[in-house]
Amino acid sequence: MSFAPLFAAAGVTVVHALLAMAAFGLGVAQLVGPKGVTAHRIMGWGWVAIMAIVALSSFGIHGGIHGGIDGGIHGGRGLGSFSWIHLLSVFTLIVLPLAVLAARRHRHRRHAIVMISLFTGALVIAGGFTFLPGRIMHQVAFSS
Repeated sequence: MSFAPLFAAAGVTVVHALLAMAAFGLGVAQLVGPKGVTAHRIMGWGWVAIMAIVALSSFGIHGGIHGGIDGGIHGGRGLGSFSWIHLLSVFTLIVLPLAVLAARRHRHRRHAIVMISLFTGALVIAGGFTFLPGRIMHQVAFSS
């Protein structure tokens, strides 16, 4: 494992990837930790902020699946210089405040469903695609 391929990428790609990793770790802590306590709320606000930055930073990343060092995180062309995965970023930016609002209105089940769905879709599934051959995270994880 070597982070050299990631740190050789454009700054926005580095920020995006590192914050996505932080969001993943914080998300796991949120999922397994107690709910409704002060720590959950504080970490939750942190997770929301990090996810918003991850989603926003994705708009500075362009390129296809074999787009090289700078474009290796997102796959496929579809919307001009943006890929279809950018729709997930738009969705994330819309749904994050709705999930927070659900929690503030004590709609805990709705809040949990939305947050778990965002974690699974945006971090686990989309993040998993970054480990495909030809992508930066594949180089990070499997280079010697």
